[in-house]
Amino acid sequence: MSVQENWERIDVVPTREISGYRVRRGRPMPYGATIVPGGVNFSVFSDRATSMALVLFERGAPSPTAVLPIPESFRVGSVFTITVFGLDHENLEYGFYADGPYDPARGDRFDSSKVLTDPHARLLSGRETWGAEPNWDDIYQYRSRLLYDDFDWEDDRPPGIPFEDLIIYETHVRGFTRHPSSGVSGPGTFTGLRDKIPYLRELGVNCVELMPIFEFDEFDNPRVNPVTGTKLHNYWGYNTVGFFAPKAGYAATGQYGMQGDELKTLIKDLHKAGIEVILDVVFNHTAEGNEHGPTISFRGLDNATYYMLTPEGYYYNFSGTGNTVNCNHPVVRDFVLGCLRYWVSDYHVDGFRFDLAAILDRAPDGTPLPNPPLLEQLAYDPLLRRCKLIAEAWDAAGLYQVGGFPSYGRWSEWNGRYRDTLRRFIKGDPGVAGDMATRMVGSPDLYHGRSASASINFVTAHDGFTLMDLVSYNDKHNEANGEGNGDGANDNNSWNCGAEGPTDDPVIQELRLRQMKNAMALLLVSQGVPMILSGDEVGRTQQGNNNTYCQDNELSWFDWSLVDDNAELLRFVRLMIAFRHAHPLVRAAAHPLGADPSGRGGPPDVSWHGARAWAPDWSPGSRLVAALRTGTDQDGKVERIYVAANAHWEPAELELPGSGWRVVADTGAAHPYDIYEFRYEQPTVEDRYLLGPRSVLILVGQDN
Repeated sequence: MSVQENWERIDVVPTREISGYRVRRGRPMPYGATIVPGGVNFSVFSDRATSMALVLFERGAPSPTAVLPIPESFRVGSVFTITVFGLDHENLEYGFYADGPYDPARGDRFDSSKVLTDPHARLLSGRETWGAEPNWDDIYQYRSRLLYDDFDWEDDRPPGIPFEDLIIYETHVRGFTRHPSSGVSGPGTFTGLRDKIPYLRELGVNCVELMPIFEFDEFDNPRVNPVTGTKLHNYWGYNTVGFFAPKAGYAATGQYGMQGDELKTLIKDLHKAGIEVILDVVFNHTAEGNEHGPTISFRGLDNATYYMLTPEGYYYNFSGTGNTVNCNHPVVRDFVLGCLRYWVSDYHVDGFRFDLAAILDRAPDGTPLPNPPLLEQLAYDPLLRRCKLIAEAWDAAGLYQVGGFPSYGRWSEWNGRYRDTLRRFIKGDPGVAGDMATRMVGSPDLYHGRSASASINFVTAHDGFTLMDLVSYNDKHNEANGEGNGDGANDNNSWNCGAEGPTDDPVIQELRLRQMKNAMALLLVSQGVPMILSGDEVGRTQQGNNNTYCQDNELSWFDWSLVDDNAELLRFVRLMIAFRHAHPLVRAAAHPLGADPSGRGGPPDVSWHGARAWAPDWSPGSRLVAALRTGTDQDGKVERIYVAANAHWEPAELELPGSGWRVVADTGAAHPYDIYEFRYEQPTVEDRYLLGPRSVLILVGQDN
C-alpha cells in the first residue's frame, strides 16, 4: 500500500455517529457540499453563530430525515464542517440550522427555527419548473442539492475574442424563446436558446450577455396586474437566492436536476459557434430584502457580516431593493471571488456584467472607497485574468461613476452618457452635435488613458424602452406593473415621431424605421464596444412599458414573427454588424488623436466636417456631425470611412472631403438601397451628396 492510499483511507474513516449517521470532522475548504470518498463534506461559515446543525431531507420530503448537530470540536475558526458517510447523493437535499442571538440593534438576526440555504449550494430545488406554484406550507422553500462534476467539456476553450472586437447581445434566457412563435424544442430554456445559435451567428453578434441566471424566485413579486388581476412575476431575476446555482426553471431538464449540464451544453455550443458568454451578476443585494423580508440564507447565518447595517442595525439600501451586500468585508470579498472563479472554471463563462457595480466600491458604512479592495482583487485574480469585467457604474443611491469607476486597467463600463447623447441627437435636440462626436470616437473625455473598449456603448438595454418604443412613445406606459405608472425612468429622451404608440400612418412608420436605422448605424460605427438589446434588430415592442421586470408575457418575449415582418430592419442591422467586423478602423482600441498617427504628414486619423468639408459646425443649433476616419483596413491598405449624421428635419447638402467614395449605407434611401453588402458598395462620382432629413450616411474609399 502506498503512502497516498494510506492518507485516503484515513479520510474515509468515521470517528463517531450522530443522529444515526457515521461522521467525522470535515474539511473547511471548499465551502458548500462536496462529494468525497464514501460521503459528503459540508462546510459553512458563521462568525457569530453559537451552534450549527446540518439538516438532511429526502428529496421532496416535507420534514427532515435527520438533524445532525455539528460538534464544537468540528469547528475550525468560524467555519463549521462535517463529513457524513453513506448518503444517497441523488435524493439528498440539505440545509442548516444556525443558532445565536437575536439582537437586531447589534446586527444579529438568528432564528434557529429556519432551515437555511447553503450560500455555496451548486444546485437548488424548490423552483424546478418556471411558474409552477410552490407549496407555501413547505418549511424549506429553496433546498440545497449536490452536483456531480462529470460534464464532458471535450476540448472547449474560451474564444478569447479581443474586447474591442466584441458585439454584445443582451438577452433573457426565458424571453428569447418563450413566445409560441419561437419554434424551439424547449421554449424559455437554455435548450431553447441553444436552438437559436444559428440565428445569432447569422446576425453576426459574437457575445451574448445573459440577464441573471442564478437561482431566484419568480414568485417573490407580490403584485398583480391591475387590469387583468393576474399575478405578476419577478421576470428579470435580479433577486438572487443562490449565487452558485443556475436557475432550474430555465432548464428543460430542471425537474430532473440537470440544469447544470444543460447550461454547460449551451455554453459549449456557443463557444463552438465563436460566441462568448457574459453573465449579468447581482452582488449588490439579495432576495432577503430589508428587515421585513424572508430569512433564506445570509441573514440567518451571519447577518452582520453579509449585509451593510446602520449603527441601529437596519439595512442600508443603496440598491433600492431593501438591503445592500457588504461586499468589501473580507469574508464577503472571498465569497464573491469564489463565486466568480467557480463560474469561470466550472461553467467556462467568459465574463461578467455587474449590476449596480458602484456598490462594490462602498465601505461597510456606505462610504465610497478610493481603492476598493474587491474591485482590485477581481481585476488581478489569476483565474479571472482573461475575463471581461463590465460595470454598471452607478447605484440606486446616487453614486454615479461613469468614466470614473476604479478600473485597474481591466474594467469596462456601461456608458450611460453614450446612451443619453445618442438618443438626444437622433431625436433632434439642439446643442448635442459636439457631444455626439465625442461619443463616436470612444468617449475620450471619459476614458482618457484607457482603451476605447472601456466604453460599452448602447442605445437601449433591458432596463428602459426598446428601440421601437424609443421612437414610438414620448412617455412610459407602465400601468400593467401595478405601481400606478410610478415605476421606471422618466427621462427617456424618446420621441414618438408624431403619434403616441401604434399608428397606421405610413409617413410616421417610415420615419420610425429610419430612426431605428440611424441609431443602429451610429452605434455600430462608434468606437467602443456596442451592445444590442435582443429584439431591437426586428423592432420588438413592449407597448411603451419601460420597466418590464414583472411582465412574463408577450410584452417581454421575443416575437419571432417579427423576423419576417421587419425583415428590412433585420437586414440593415445584420449588414451594419458585418460592416463593423470588416473595418477595424471603427473598432480600434486606441482613441484617435486628430493627427497623422505615423507622424509623416499623412491624413489625420479623424477629422470633422459639416455641410462644407473641413468645416465642422459645433454651434448650439447644429444637428449635423460628419467624421472622416483614416487608417488601415483588414487587408492592410489605407482606408477612409466617412460618416455623416443629419438629425435635422431638413436635408443637408454635403461637400465631401475628397473623392472616390462608395456608398455603404444611406438610411434615407429606400430599401434595398439603404445599405450594401461588404465589397458591393455603390460608387458615387459626385463630390457632393444630398443627405435626406434625419438620415445617416456611411461612405468608404481608398486614400488618394
